[in-house]
Amino acid sequence: MTTPGEHLLTGIRILDLTRALAGPTCTRMFAELGAEVIKIEAAPRGDMVRGISQLRGDTSLYLIQQSLNKKSVCVDLRKPEGLELVRDLVPHCDAVVENFKPGVMADMGLSYEDLCQLKSDIILCSISALGQRGPLAQKPGYDYIAQAYAGITSMIGEPDEPPHIPLAALGDVSTGVHGAFAIAAALLNRARTGQGQHLDIALLDCYYHCHEVNVHQCSGSEGAINPSRSGRHLTYLCPAGIYRVPGGNIMLAAFMHHWADLCAAMGRPELVDAEKYATDAARLERREEVIALVEDWLSGFSGVDAAIEKLEAHSVPCAPVLSVAETLTYPHLVERGTVRKVSDMAGGEFHIPGMPIKTSGYSDNPPYTAPTLGQHNRQVLSEILGCGQADIDSLYHAGILQEE
Repeated sequence: MTTPGEHLLTGIRILDLTRALAGPTCTRMFAELGAEVIKIEAAPRGDMVRGISQLRGDTSLYLIQQSLNKKSVCVDLRKPEGLELVRDLVPHCDAVVENFKPGVMADMGLSYEDLCQLKSDIILCSISALGQRGPLAQKPGYDYIAQAYAGITSMIGEPDEPPHIPLAALGDVSTGVHGAFAIAAALLNRARTGQGQHLDIALLDCYYHCHEVNVHQCSGSEGAINPSRSGRHLTYLCPAGIYRVPGGNIMLAAFMHHWADLCAAMGRPELVDAEKYATDAARLERREEVIALVEDWLSGFSGVDAAIEKLEAHSVPCAPVLSVAETLTYPHLVERGTVRKVSDMAGGEFHIPGMPIKTSGYSDNPPYTAPTLGQHNRQVLSEILGCGQADIDSLYHAGILQEE
């Protein structure tokens, strides 16, 4: 039996010095799993994303999505007194997460060595585009910059056209999740050894980690294989890719043993063992021929739903290519909480991506809200630092603390 209000990480406290997306994704994982996340926002405007997705007045739907269950403390970090408040919070926290450009934390007097003076077993997670060390470490960067350096961008698009970019923050979110896992591992290690850690989590490394076959094929073939973009279809398995159907497109993955399933669906059992189609390697040599064969068969359907129904009847892995608008009401996504509805006092009701971690003992969708700027100034300073109301008032009067 679980206690109401508790979750997997209840009792863990994170000091959040992040902004934008990769860092806030990391701390969001902790916040939505029950940890106390104290989000330090630089006065006067707070997290830079408070100006993004202001679709309903001046409320940022972006900020709401990334800050559920976090506590906002808005401090003027340009003043020594503001930085001192941050330092005062460190001994009360299990981990600190930051995603400034490498070197900025040291300039603020908050390097790992500085933090260890405040709490000897502190865990510091530093998230950056290109890493804390190496020739590119000081270069400013964002998701797509790291993606380009990682060789991922070169793999997206049509062969004879400039590469494309995915309009989803794959690198930022993946890096945030890698960071959260690293912190969780460091917490377990600290429980065993008593030692803290400085974790260096780079978007570049996380993107490069996503290469499935590209790196080892290029290296293992001594350059004979030079992976590059191939448009709608995979380069190492066949058939696998986006196929045209009257009225739309489907994703089809009928490679390896599923080739027999597709042949059964098409009513062409003789193709299963035909020499020129029997293996993925053979089909890859005739990929355009296979694509034409499959799309010619698919052209006979009335639409996407009819084609999907036929393919699924023969256990062929496939999916409709849903638009974002279609995902908002797609039954499976709604039932699982993959897409979830939140209600905000200022932003109203709208949908966001749900928490991917589903547990047996806790709700997938606790009634969390996002903080207004500086909403928790008084609570954090009084309950954690023991500051009196008169002292807090003086910090407001001096402009050290601010709130919306």
